[in-house]
Amino acid sequence: MPTTDYDPGSLPDLLPLYYKRLFPFSQYFRWLNYGGVTKNYFQNREFSFTLKDDIYVRYQSFSNQSEMEKEIQKMNPYKIDIGAVYSHRPNQHNTIKSGVFQALEKELVFDIDMTDYDDVRRCCRHPPPPPNKMAVSLSFPVRLALPSEDFGFRHLMWVFSGRRGVHCWVCDEAARKLSAAGRSAVAEYLSLIRGGEDTVKKVQLSDPVHPFIKESLKVIEQRFEKYALVEQDILGSKESTDKVLALVPDDILYSSSFYGDKEIMLQYCYPRLDVNVSKGVNHLLKSPFSVHPKTGRISVPIDLKAIDKFDPFDVPTISLICEELDRPKTAEEKGEATAIQTENNGEQHYKRTSLAKYVKLFDQFVEEMEQCRKGELLRKSDLQKDF
Repeated sequence: MPTTDYDPGSLPDLLPLYYKRLFPFSQYFRWLNYGGVTKNYFQNREFSFTLKDDIYVRYQSFSNQSEMEKEIQKMNPYKIDIGAVYSHRPNQHNTIKSGVFQALEKELVFDIDMTDYDDVRRCCRHPPPPPNKMAVSLSFPVRLALPSEDFGFRHLMWVFSGRRGVHCWVCDEAARKLSAAGRSAVAEYLSLIRGGEDTVKKVQLSDPVHPFIKESLKVIEQRFEKYALVEQDILGSKESTDKVLALVPDDILYSSSFYGDKEIMLQYCYPRLDVNVSKGVNHLLKSPFSVHPKTGRISVPIDLKAIDKFDPFDVPTISLICEELDRPKTAEEKGEATAIQTENNGEQHYKRTSLAKYVKLFDQFVEEMEQCRKGELLRKSDLQKDF
């Protein structure tokens, strides 16, 4: 893959080009509009912008896709965060009576940050801490299985944060409507790692072991040797070996039920969720296709079918995709540009860049949700006819 060095100082010059020619506004609007599921659903959604010099602008909202495009292209935010769907337009919150302006819905979100693994990994711990490929790869299959199988969720979008984290957006209607208490219950259910920096042993199993933990262990056991013993080399030094031994209980010889090996595997490999991010309905989370100001990498969706091949360092930077726009068009690209037009009568420029495959993933995700929603509406219609 071609590489272009990213200079944070160039971001003010690159963002206007990115938002004008590369940001997938059409798919983005379709995602957050959810087919206009209820009146003013998109209009009551909060967006937050971080501008140059860390100027923070909250409670932005837009009437439609066109208004959103114009405002983003006008402000060129360094970062975009997505918030809740409120009872009223967020940009009018100052005119709403206190206590009436309420966060009603938002996707159920999970946040996994690689820095939370610093106590159990030996590589990539010092700044700038790049994402650890194996840790990310291990996290995904576990998270993929649990929210979908245990809670019936189908529409999960995993997104690379652009530096050292991954986010999961659970977009099912049932997930979006969860109360704060419901979100808290789900987050706590999925959390196994307990305790802060001063807690040595963070996983405690007891009889009977919950079925979802057993399923998680199946995934971890398949990858543990390669990840922990080879990639992380957790027994490669006296210091790291002592950390492992500290997790073995002193009364191991007298224990009737010993899960020490499984607890160690879970402590080293199980996803560490930022529970507070998941609990709040009004909690903001970095938007897909936002740019990470420090690395320049785009926050892109991840293909779960090819997760073991995912490499954060292959994710394109804004400087790379802007440079790719200057390449001469191939004959095939010229044909596509003539045949396919965006809503603003401009070419779909992202198709000429390394961003294309990620926009395609995003488009497929949105399309699957739309088809599922249509199927559900047809099913409800048929049931009504039966009566």
